[in-house]
Amino acid sequence: MKVLIVCSKNSGKIAPFIVEQVDALITEGLVCEYFTIQGKGIGGYLKNRKLLIRKIREFQPDIIHAHYGLSGLLANTQRKVPVVTTYHGSDINMQLVFILSRINMFLSAFNIFVSQKNIDKSNQKRNFALIPCGVDTNLFYPMDKSEVRKHFGFDVNEKIILFAGAFNNKVKNGELAQKTVAVLPDVQLIELKGYTRNEVALLMNAVDACLMTSFTEGSPQFIKEAMACNCPIVSVSVGDVPEVIEGVEGCYLSSYNELELIEKIKTALNFEKQTNGRYRIAELGLDSKLVATKIYEKYKFVQNEIK
Repeated sequence: MKVLIVCSKNSGKIAPFIVEQVDALITEGLVCEYFTIQGKGIGGYLKNRKLLIRKIREFQPDIIHAHYGLSGLLANTQRKVPVVTTYHGSDINMQLVFILSRINMFLSAFNIFVSQKNIDKSNQKRNFALIPCGVDTNLFYPMDKSEVRKHFGFDVNEKIILFAGAFNNKVKNGELAQKTVAVLPDVQLIELKGYTRNEVALLMNAVDACLMTSFTEGSPQFIKEAMACNCPIVSVSVGDVPEVIEGVEGCYLSSYNELELIEKIKTALNFEKQTNGRYRIAELGLDSKLVATKIYEKYKFVQNEIK
């Protein structure tokens, strides 16, 4: 089966969770190629239509898999190749984009949502599935903290927290994270910015806790990857985080209240051992290979539907 992956490259690169999902699909025996979109907004996306049609003519895919609603809308401007669209959260949570995503849900042969909250909001009734993006558990796994700290030059005794993104990313709500951690003496907060994927895996093993204060999320990879590394977590109740960390000792939910957040961070820092988050990831079937198998099954379903 040949699959054309349609996604944005406006940040200068394809989102790592898309690349890792495609790599896992290739191990399933699928032939995958990318069509990357340059341009912002509905007008910027639609300007890519001629190039997309040319790519379809050259590659002749059996399925187009679009990531995010606007990419799906572009993919559905042609009606010869069936489109599967994955919605990752911002295309559901942002009202103006959600309107366009709703149109795309009607046009797509199949719709994949990464969280139950997104399904509930979309009110989709047919040809859809809940399939969160998986975690590359060969990359994200528990390591010896003292060893990985040497890589970054961290002192073995310093308290370090990894924030779930760049401080200047407004959706990630870095202001709240910085304000709360600033109250804690001798605790360093690191923004997740400018690191390679390998370095992110090392960081999650080097820090004492991971922190998420986002206003909105779908199914955040940051949380699942930290879980796969058995890192303690403090997060606001956003996306599917409550379901993913449920029952895992050392992982805590908080409101946006600063005092509560401070107390949860203190509790996580005092945990001082690895969680069993990796077991929870396995329990939920969130390994990238298992997720790829589920997606492949949906591709085959779509093919059978159009015969």
